[in-house]
Amino acid sequence: MADVARQLGDAPLAGMLLFCSHRFDRDALARAVNRHSEHVVAIGCTSSGELTEAGYDEDSLSVIGFPADAFHLTSHIFDDIDAFDPVAAREAIRSLAAIADRDSRRLGEAVNHVALFLVDGLSHREELLTMTIQDALGDIPLIGGSSGDGLAFRETAIFEGGRFHKRAAVIAILSTPRPIHVFKAQHYRPGAAKMVVTGAIPQDRIVTEINAEPAAQEYLRLAGHAGEALGLAFYAAHPPMVRAGGDYHVRSIQSANPDGSLTFYCAIDEGIVLTVGEPIDRIAGMETMFADIGAHVGQVDRIIAFDCVLNRIDAEQRQIGRAVSELYGRHRVIGFNTYGEQYHALHVNQTFSGLAIGR
Repeated sequence: MADVARQLGDAPLAGMLLFCSHRFDRDALARAVNRHSEHVVAIGCTSSGELTEAGYDEDSLSVIGFPADAFHLTSHIFDDIDAFDPVAAREAIRSLAAIADRDSRRLGEAVNHVALFLVDGLSHREELLTMTIQDALGDIPLIGGSSGDGLAFRETAIFEGGRFHKRAAVIAILSTPRPIHVFKAQHYRPGAAKMVVTGAIPQDRIVTEINAEPAAQEYLRLAGHAGEALGLAFYAAHPPMVRAGGDYHVRSIQSANPDGSLTFYCAIDEGIVLTVGEPIDRIAGMETMFADIGAHVGQVDRIIAFDCVLNRIDAEQRQIGRAVSELYGRHRVIGFNTYGEQYHALHVNQTFSGLAIGR
């Protein structure tokens, strides 16, 4: 952390955003962060891989510092999301937004606000929290990611208030006169194969039947080719997609279970019609996306990115991981690999989403 502090420099900070490997000693890391962030709002989470200046990274610590002369950051922790109360949460978020508006006036007359959201990626609570918080934020856009723990799926953690929390979420409002832009991109288009969820356990995000057949067996039949087997690389390459609000969104699979069912990263229910996604040219698509970001903010200072871990797995499978890393490094991307992404009121999967900040 001392090395990170040296890289951040001596300029006073309004806040810090950190993403760390789940293998770190969290108590030791928290103590180190606290030594270098006195009177600074610091939030973050564990990850399934980090995005650094070198692109894809792992077993590392990624930190973004917000200089106090151009930014204001204020945060609120929901430290028991199993007991999340939407009414109380709306009140807390509206109060947070009022504080952000009041305390950021020192930055000038025209200040932009964005909400950064980090949530336990194993909680199965992302949909409720995201919708509730975006509703309370009003016109302030929300962008964020679900914390990870490599691919262990055992325990993730959220950092706020000087320590790591389990079963938690944090919302922070970042305010700045600089141009900002939130975005969402995915690397798949809907294919021809259709699947109807005919059996599900929604509270556990489990699908038991597709087209009245065992879910895993039918998904493999529709998406696969001879000799292919289910696993993370397969799910990443053949993501189920659902049409909602006029667009197609990925509903990523986390695992196939011994009873033939499938566990998803996102909310799922009976009656939903899914289609198997097909890959597009990721590099060309992202070059277009980065050009669009530049059109919104001008010269980019940083892009804070929430990139699904399945995107990383698929890039490695397709042997384009190095090209993607180079692209991220060239466009000043920093962030982490997630178990899901939040964009406005949506909890989504297998996207590259984030916040672009202009110079």
